[in-house]
Amino acid sequence: MKIKTGDMVIVLSGDDKGKKGKVLKALPSTHQVLVEGVNVHKKHLKPSQANPKGQIIDKTLPIDVSNVALIDPKTQKPTRVGYKLKGEEKIRVAKKSGAEIK
Repeated sequence: MKIKTGDMVIVLSGDDKGKKGKVLKALPSTHQVLVEGVNVHKKHLKPSQANPKGQIIDKTLPIDVSNVALIDPKTQKPTRVGYKLKGEEKIRVAKKSGAEIK
């Protein structure tokens, strides 16, 4: 998976199309990512000993990695990710501008 935790991404499709956010967590086994402020749903919690009133919390749910694109650090537009070898090190680069990512 080419998108990592901490990357800035833009949502390409779905209800949150056009929203930008930081990747909170990457889930490579299911090809999903958690993006800050995207795909947020309300979860109702029952009353319990620890929480006698119960409550409604906002929960960020994962979104498929194919529905997000990395934001190019130079142009601030969506881009694909490529790799280059820099000596012995493999680094990620933006396909549009060629800028290094992180």
